[in-house]
Amino acid sequence: MKSHETFVKVRYAETDQMGVVHHGNYPQYLEIARIEWLGSLGVSYKSMEEEGIMLPVFELNLKYHKPITFDENLKIETRLRETPNVKIIFDYVIYNESGEKVTSATSILVFMDSKTRRPIRCPEYIHERLNN
Repeated sequence: MKSHETFVKVRYAETDQMGVVHHGNYPQYLEIARIEWLGSLGVSYKSMEEEGIMLPVFELNLKYHKPITFDENLKIETRLRETPNVKIIFDYVIYNESGEKVTSATSILVFMDSKTRRPIRCPEYIHERLNN
């Protein structure tokens, strides 16, 4: 399935008293990567929301392999696991600047109508862009 690489530099404010990235910042890194993945398809998250489509996180799993510290340059590989339907599933691997795997993660999001707050099918234009 389609994959994309995103690059993030760790800011000082993202670290804790131990000098490593606080675990609460990882979902933000994954969100940055997910939005860039959509953008690489030519899909604007903002436009989706303006069309009344929300994409809330249903499930998030992270595995921390090595700590990440201030000022490191990270590479986040985002891969679509399967063709989306009502759910869209992403797998991620975060690498440090030495190329070591530091984190792996999976997120499941649900396409939702913003007015009814009910699940909906993945928009057809996303399927079309996945097949190009």
